Amino acid sequence: MDYYTHSGDILLYLLGTLVLIQFFYELYYFLPLAFHKDPKPAQPGDLPPLSILVCAHNEVENLKELLPLLVQQEYPRPHEIIIIDDRSRDGTHVLVKEYMLEHPQVKLVRVKVEPEYMSPKKTAIFLGIKAAQYEHLLFTDADCRPVSLQWAQRMAGGFFGGGDIILGVSPYMQIYGFLNHLIRFETFLTAMQYLSFAKRGGAYMGVGRNLAYTKTTFYRNKGFASHIRSLSGDDDLFVQEAAKHSSVQMVIDPEAHTQSAPETQWRTWWQQKRRHLSAGRQYRKKEQVRIGLFVLSNVLFYVISPVLLAMQYQLPWVGVIIGARFVALYGTYLSVAKRLQDPLNWWLLPVLELGYYFNYIGIGISVLRTKKVRWK
Repeated sequence: MDYYTHSGDILLYLLGTLVLIQFFYELYYFLPLAFHKDPKPAQPGDLPPLSILVCAHNEVENLKELLPLLVQQEYPRPHEIIIIDDRSRDGTHVLVKEYMLEHPQVKLVRVKVEPEYMSPKKTAIFLGIKAAQYEHLLFTDADCRPVSLQWAQRMAGGFFGGGDIILGVSPYMQIYGFLNHLIRFETFLTAMQYLSFAKRGGAYMGVGRNLAYTKTTFYRNKGFASHIRSLSGDDDLFVQEAAKHSSVQMVIDPEAHTQSAPETQWRTWWQQKRRHLSAGRQYRKKEQVRIGLFVLSNVLFYVISPVLLAMQYQLPWVGVIIGARFVALYGTYLSVAKRLQDPLNWWLLPVLELGYYFNYIGIGISVLRTKKVRWK
């Protein structure tokens, strides 16, 4: 057997193995999410009193849009809206105080000094939780928008289903441009992974844009103690730790979604993803392997398949493997996207996959080479 044939066989077998790994993720983790059923909607009397918390750092313009949506929430039980003003200099506290005059459920917590030994955002969240009147807490960000007036009711219904931690969905808004397609695809893949893994009993993260848990869960986990100095991790690292001794529920009903305005510049999106990925260094080894294997199998697929095509080695088999991979994977993606009501453009998927995985590698390398990543 000559060197050309030997190399071609190795690459062909490796390509088939990579696709089999991806098939496993699709069938065992991702595809069941397309058929997931939320907990049965709670009756109004079964919903708990609720504290809605929003951490804001110089977000007065966003709060002008968000606060009306929060005070209009159709929540039939006692509830409060706590805006945590984290060292803002844009008049955030003035706006909130104006709302407090007409809406007694709105409350203000002010953080005036940056803490020395703790992440500023985690300090703000901790103070908000400490001030919360009720046991059940629902979180979103100032730049998010609930997609319906049933948002709080749908998310809180997860508590009635027996959850201590409720994972929600928060896609980005659809606007013009390739960057927007890439951001929404990246957010979709992230949601598909953390929801699918949670469905299989391996919850490792949530998103602070749409997340709920109880005070008891927070204090039982000693708050953010295990990652107190990390700038990120108030959602993913917290969920990963707290899920060890808590019940986790998912609520993916479209009425329970929030939406965020996406970044419009590559540089700011890159910085945002660096901040998010910096928490990944503190994931458990099991989670790093589980996520890393899926990413690596896809990256290597896009490296090896062009090589085999260029070699013109066993082209019928290469075509079958590549074709089967695209049909199965994209069928799964589109099925899950339909369940989440998060539209994907199927014709852009190959380009978006390439953009996502190689950006992921680049951002990951950048994070590993940088010691400090700032929140804002």
